[in-house]
Amino acid sequence: MTFDKLSEFINQNIDMSQIFQSVMIRTLLDHGGECTQDQIATALLQCDISQFEYYKIITNNMVGRVLRKHGVVVKDKKIYSLVGYTSFTQDEKDLLIGQCDKKLKEYIDKRGEEIWSHRKQSPGNISGRLKYEILKKACFHCELCGVSADIRALEVDHIVPRNKYGTDDINNLQALCYSCNSMKQDTDATDFREFRELYHDSDEDCIFCHIDEKRIELENKLAYLIEDNYPVTHLHRLIIPKRHVGSYFELSRPEINACHQLLADARKLIMTHDHIVEAVNIGINDGETAGQTIPHCHIHLIPRRLGDVDNPRGGIRNIIPGKGDYIPASQID
Repeated sequence: MTFDKLSEFINQNIDMSQIFQSVMIRTLLDHGGECTQDQIATALLQCDISQFEYYKIITNNMVGRVLRKHGVVVKDKKIYSLVGYTSFTQDEKDLLIGQCDKKLKEYIDKRGEEIWSHRKQSPGNISGRLKYEILKKACFHCELCGVSADIRALEVDHIVPRNKYGTDDINNLQALCYSCNSMKQDTDATDFREFRELYHDSDEDCIFCHIDEKRIELENKLAYLIEDNYPVTHLHRLIIPKRHVGSYFELSRPEINACHQLLADARKLIMTHDHIVEAVNIGINDGETAGQTIPHCHIHLIPRRLGDVDNPRGGIRNIIPGKGDYIPASQID
């Protein structure tokens, strides 16, 4: 490649949705045109602010806190100082450095790559495509604290950890920033074997627990979709968790994810099948007073078409007569 072509590529064609290409080219230029992958990775790490922020948190909240507690270091605003450093001779400093190096080598030799397991994006063989889908679903924000991926690197986390019988199913995965994922880890004392069995809970008298499989149109591991027997509009569908649970608020996060995935899939299929469907109502009758007639959580997906009622204004507010068609305060003179 000529100078002019490379210059043109950098100025006009380089992908600046991230830093990687420009950093790699600059690193190669700085090292005589040739680098090892380790050198390039080191350069990328130095430019990755999210990684810098991660280790700054480790410094202050983990390492620094412990060493301050033992009187090894002190902190003044953003400056750490080693207690007693000015009194050490050079030979003593060299000896202490050697002791630290020895401890580090012993630890690495004993643990191997396991010492970096907390920084892996997720255990198991989760494909890059699946990781991308999880991050896209979260709109590239941490699903716990809401921080943007531009500020902290995001990782794919198992909601129910794999070492506690969690699966690699998409409904058991979420996007967490490195800070939230590090705090969450997989050390919850809950025996998740109970939850694994809980997903099989059923009631012998519940029609949704013993649905005719021929009625199931879509399903995943934790939920399924059927046509409503008494449709409000054509193509009215129900999304139902497989576990017998009365209230939406008793669903686990993986079950909510599973139901929401079927909602999205069903809406897409309905609108593809019937092009005059312009909108949908999504509703849950949660409790007998709210109109729930079957004590097994289910979500209504009701297709709406132009003109299906005289005045659709207010939507689900119309469950209370007279409360649908209202005038917002902003429109009152």
